Amino acid sequence: MKKHAVIYLITLIMLSACTNVSKPSFTDEPTVNDFKIGEKWTWKWQRSVEGEIQAEGEDFQEVVEFNGTLGFWNGVDTVLISSTLNQNSSTPFRDWPLKVGKKWKYESNWGNDEGTTGTTSQDAEVVSFEEVTVAAGKFMAYKIEYRGTIVNSRGFNGEMKDDWYYAPALKTYIKHVNDDGYGIYVNELIDYTSTQ
Repeated sequence: MKKHAVIYLITLIMLSACTNVSKPSFTDEPTVNDFKIGEKWTWKWQRSVEGEIQAEGEDFQEVVEFNGTLGFWNGVDTVLISSTLNQNSSTPFRDWPLKVGKKWKYESNWGNDEGTTGTTSQDAEVVSFEEVTVAAGKFMAYKIEYRGTIVNSRGFNGEMKDDWYYAPALKTYIKHVNDDGYGIYVNELIDYTSTQ
């Protein structure tokens, strides 16, 4: 009887250790050195209204050498990776380090290529760290919920719900679901190419 109790106890300890390995207590922001030339992420996006697809397409981002350092190339433009990191803001898009239960305020004044400008104001919370399946595979990811409002120069003023799934192993998001009360936008990773 004691032998079974000891085996049971050892099994519980081993399972507990495995659980702790797969669930980090926090994740720091990646650095420029974490990225390698040739890494590439491809996402498929789709916008639907009342269940009917209105638009769809693909986006990609590839790590390239740029101005003596590394940049992200999207097929049209290249931006320095360093300019996308370390965003010093009291209301950042992501508040590092990430950990389950963390909350912050996200605010942004923005503009797009069509000339529309606006303001986004959302409360963000890391609600879980879980296995997420997307077309590119299964990855452990933080689910970050953003809830708030958006106002733009075209007269839109309404609620905005965003769920972002950030995968530390890939250093980026693997899925984004946006609900603006009118339609649903889904962006999902369909391919990741590593240099290893």
